[in-house]
Amino acid sequence: MPELKLFAGRSNPRLAEKIAQHVGVTLGACEIQNFSDGEIWVKYSENIRGGDVFIIQSTQPPADNLMELLIMIDAAKRASARKVTAVIPYFGYARQDRKDQPRVSITAKLVANLLTKAGADRIITMDLHAPQIQGFFDIPVDHLYSSAVYVSFFTEKNIPDLTVVSPDVGGIKMARAFAKRLGADLILIDKRRPKPNQAEVMNIIGEVNNRNILIVDDLIDTAGTFCSAVDALKKAGARDIYGACTHPLFSGKASERIANSPVAMVYITDSIALNANHNGSDKLEVLTVADIFGEAIKRGFHNQSISSLFDVDKG
Repeated sequence: MPELKLFAGRSNPRLAEKIAQHVGVTLGACEIQNFSDGEIWVKYSENIRGGDVFIIQSTQPPADNLMELLIMIDAAKRASARKVTAVIPYFGYARQDRKDQPRVSITAKLVANLLTKAGADRIITMDLHAPQIQGFFDIPVDHLYSSAVYVSFFTEKNIPDLTVVSPDVGGIKMARAFAKRLGADLILIDKRRPKPNQAEVMNIIGEVNNRNILIVDDLIDTAGTFCSAVDALKKAGARDIYGACTHPLFSGKASERIANSPVAMVYITDSIALNANHNGSDKLEVLTVADIFGEAIKRGFHNQSISSLFDVDKG
């Protein structure tokens, strides 16, 4: 039987270590360096010939994270790995999944092509911004859901009079799955986006007054959409408002907006490593998804079902 080999890029080493602990292996030795001009160089420091190689690397900006993953895949194939699986906790460029205006790239499809051409045999990822991106690949994609972590977490918290909110129409399926499993009500915020990264709340569809609110979304970028939703819900009479987000991109003034908003707490996963500017916020709590990815890697290696464990987001 081939040997399981687990390696990590530099985007999220702490999560990679946790995943390795769950799998029960040590992260493989791999040298990754930058030349003085920024060019990335990769070398596997151990024999991987005939092995099943799993490479853990999120692809959030900067683009170096994606480039590093592509080079690691290529190096593994050229070192005669039997099979290469890209484990991508956060799949970047997923918001560019269609031509929503003339003369733009469908960059999510481009990234799918790059990963496949580099030599990836399989993808493991979580909470794609657009689930249909799975269809952009001509290789198998295992799509995991953070709700496997969040539903049990909020069930234990047992928040009374809970209502789950989707901050936009695109997230309604995710919110419906949360509401169904938590036995909560569901409401929707209808918003208009005048410019990229700017959101204007228009209407709240459902009963908010005197309810505790859980806003669920796959990612928070600038926190504009999220904080606009929090403000609108507070004005509509909501009590305590919580957030649950899979991918904390937190660009621009995101942390400042969250700190100054009336939200009680925002729960995030470690799919993306927070930088030092965000670690100290008392309104953020990090839940790990290492066990989900670790179990998916073990089951994938042993050719066991993954969907039976993690396909819990069908509302």
